[in-house]
Amino acid sequence: MDASLFKLTSLNLNGIRSAASKGVEDWIAATGPDCICVQEVKAQAADIAGKFDSLAGMPGVFHFAQKRGYSGVGIYSRHEPSDVIAGFDPEEFDAEGRYVEARFDTPTRKFSIISSYFPSGSSGEDRQAAKFRFLAKMHAHLMRLKGEREFVLCGDINIAHRKEDLKNWRSNQKNSGFTPEERAWMDMLLADNENGGIKDVYRCLKPDTTDECYTWWSNRGQAYANNVGWRLDYHLATPAIAALAREESIYKGEKFSDHAPMTVGYEMKL
Repeated sequence: MDASLFKLTSLNLNGIRSAASKGVEDWIAATGPDCICVQEVKAQAADIAGKFDSLAGMPGVFHFAQKRGYSGVGIYSRHEPSDVIAGFDPEEFDAEGRYVEARFDTPTRKFSIISSYFPSGSSGEDRQAAKFRFLAKMHAHLMRLKGEREFVLCGDINIAHRKEDLKNWRSNQKNSGFTPEERAWMDMLLADNENGGIKDVYRCLKPDTTDECYTWWSNRGQAYANNVGWRLDYHLATPAIAALAREESIYKGEKFSDHAPMTVGYEMKL
């Protein structure tokens, strides 16, 4: 990737200690992103302190789940944020550690990088119902935010938007992550109107890819070996930020978790 670009990576770690044991910090040091958004940290503040509060020389900010070994998100950045907001929904989902926003504001610009981990509904009807509540709240939040500032949300959103975004789309049309309701939520978010207006940055750069777009593979069977994957990891940005995207990369040379790191190079500076 062009060294002059602002490199922003998103990676679901499936446990920061596990990913660290598989060499993720060496990879971050070698690739040199300006910022990396991580999800499923699966640790608390005491676990992070002195061990993972920085990675490859980049300090991190976090939103931890109350439940041990569960969820949790973070942002590691070479640039110091002007403000950090942990959480967006104190009534329900903040206890699950699903949202951290680093603001990089200047006198002439308001800009945020967000790391978010959307719920999975695959464990049962209760969690799918919780996922729908989360989506409704997140949509309202992002609509408010886009009226105030530019942003890019990086994360595992646990939704494949289109049939091109997963290998076995026919057999998954009623399964969590590819239900009609979840796909309709993505349609609404990305619609070119006041109730949407957000851009799927990867698809702005690669509108038609299928097999090469996947970022997650089940640990069951030979899913990874056979590339039976899903695209669950996104950069979702306001149009002005999406317009600055120049290159993308999904790294599959090493396996740090069940997700692959997804990096976008933007023609911008913080």
